[in-house]
Amino acid sequence: MPPFDLVSEFQPTGDQPEAIRLLTEGYHKGHIDQTLLGATGTGKTFTVASVVQNLQVPTLILAHNKTLAAQLYSEFKQFFPRNAVEYFVSYYDYYQPEAYVPRHDLHIEKQTQINEHIDRLRLAASAALMSRRDVLIVASVSCIYGIGDPQAWAKASVELKVGEVSLRRDIILRKLVQIQYTRNDLDFRRGTFRVRGDTLEIFPGYAETAYRVAMFGDEIERITEFEPLTGEVLADFDEITIFPAKQFISDDDKLRQALTDIERELEEQIKHFRDNDKLVEAQRIEQRTRYDIEMIREVGYCSGIENYSRHLDQRIAGSPPHTLIDYFPDEFLLVVDESHMTLPQVRGMYNGDRQRKQTLVDYGFRLPSALDNRPLTFEEFRGRVNQSVYTTATPSEFEMKHSQQIVQQIIRPTGILDPVCEVRPTEGQIEDVLQEVARRVKQKQRAIITTLTQRMSEELAGYLNEMGIKAQYLHAEIDTIERVEILRDLRLGVYDVIVGINLLREGIDLPEVSLVVILDADKAGFLRSESALIQIIGRAARHIEGTVLLYGDKMTPAMTAALAETERRREVQHDYNVAHNVEPQAIVKQIRDLTDRVKAMVQETSDSAAAREAIDPHELPVDDLHRMIKELEKEMKKAAQSLEFEQAAALRDQLFDLRGTLAEKQGDDVRLVLD
Repeated sequence: MPPFDLVSEFQPTGDQPEAIRLLTEGYHKGHIDQTLLGATGTGKTFTVASVVQNLQVPTLILAHNKTLAAQLYSEFKQFFPRNAVEYFVSYYDYYQPEAYVPRHDLHIEKQTQINEHIDRLRLAASAALMSRRDVLIVASVSCIYGIGDPQAWAKASVELKVGEVSLRRDIILRKLVQIQYTRNDLDFRRGTFRVRGDTLEIFPGYAETAYRVAMFGDEIERITEFEPLTGEVLADFDEITIFPAKQFISDDDKLRQALTDIERELEEQIKHFRDNDKLVEAQRIEQRTRYDIEMIREVGYCSGIENYSRHLDQRIAGSPPHTLIDYFPDEFLLVVDESHMTLPQVRGMYNGDRQRKQTLVDYGFRLPSALDNRPLTFEEFRGRVNQSVYTTATPSEFEMKHSQQIVQQIIRPTGILDPVCEVRPTEGQIEDVLQEVARRVKQKQRAIITTLTQRMSEELAGYLNEMGIKAQYLHAEIDTIERVEILRDLRLGVYDVIVGINLLREGIDLPEVSLVVILDADKAGFLRSESALIQIIGRAARHIEGTVLLYGDKMTPAMTAALAETERRREVQHDYNVAHNVEPQAIVKQIRDLTDRVKAMVQETSDSAAAREAIDPHELPVDDLHRMIKELEKEMKKAAQSLEFEQAAALRDQLFDLRGTLAEKQGDDVRLVLD
């Protein structure tokens, strides 16, 4: 297998070489946990890629949301173009889990919309881990949820070799059907195969190309890879392995035993309910489960079949499910990106899932074995991980306590220092903010102000506008595309100031911002915690004259810690610049970098979008609203399939508005009928 081969025009600079060396040595020394404490804009992704090249072990990059995972996937794809870089996130475009609300006697059926493209990428990740070692998987926290047994999945694969005569053609076809491939001689698509004379063509469920197997009788003469659309031959192979087209595979013996076990558990649960005088629950669980059993017996599938995964996998009660982590070899590296956000998310998954399913079990909607269809607990997750590197600018208590080595990376390639921070009293703070902002406006610089409430952000933006400063507020009620446009307009100078809450913390790249104002900095809470303050301060770290003003009447522990850490970083950065004769350089970044990607995606559907904007939804009849909603749903799925989650989020916002309008109109229609 090819080794990890890092391809990049960049060379390690600043403290990157030392960080790469220390993390590599720490892995070889057997350190279980290491932390890369990297400030904003210091190139943590490049450092991680360099470490992966040094270690040459399979790697799992864990991110806390799909959008961040997609960005990392794109970056690592560029760094390792000749290696297997794969993407593993939830394949649901829409997911409404099954739930029951006892107070209202309301049962909510499970509703899902599966993204076929992401499903292919998930299968490709599993196939890569089974067939090679130069594998880097970028995943969201969905990787701790149950998927198929890796041993059963690998065992079910079909191996084909040139010159092989041990498998007759009809046996090969039967094996393909057993691993969820279907024969389709007309519509040749992913997860199908077709037979033309002595030629067998297979389109793997995880690939973008297909294989052509030429046979003479029962002997395989040639195996080629080809482009399904054009038929162009791409390569010849001596042997190939075809992995299953679905993640869950169960053989006939296991399936028969699983049905027996489900029926046995059903009888026990019915008896339990009747013994406790819960006759409604007893009838409900019997009716629902027997229907599922018949569906599995007849067609091999039922809605919610994952709730019987413990029986299908023949696991003992209470045992954890098989996850993507089980597909990795024992020796692999876990990199947790933005660990201060990702690790709490991993920790919280189990309890929320357990509470919802326990209610379903208690009221007879699911058997107790459904509780074993779950994400891993945090302890189980930790137990499956070999060695970890946590990357963050604001490590939490967990990273600080468990890391055997904390590696700093706070030198920016541009030489820019962390911003100057100053604490000022709250008395007269608005007038003081007004003067500071006006001074920055004269220098054609920008400012952002953070508040604690939406109302405060709106009122302060209005006041600044009255004073002649072009301001705009930004909070969660503003649609996705409008948020991006506001940030673009800030960089262009349409606005001088943006007033927001938590949206101005992580991931916002605004090189023109030289002033950050933090109101109510001394208020305790999540928005003014140490890590939150450091992240907010980082928004001014891309400008040479970056300054942060914190308004408060007392110094909280969070403020003290955040200011001390910022000052420590400034000293290190300054000493490095002096020692290496580095002159800080302003970041010159094209404004289109922030918004054009989203705007370009919107332009793909500009005609239909313009048509929708020109129409007032309230004036449309219900049928037309239904059609418009269906059209938007298709566009949203297409955007998500292309991993363009910003566009998908924007279309989702429009969908919510249209569905709200539809609900209002249907309510009016009902009232008219009643009248």
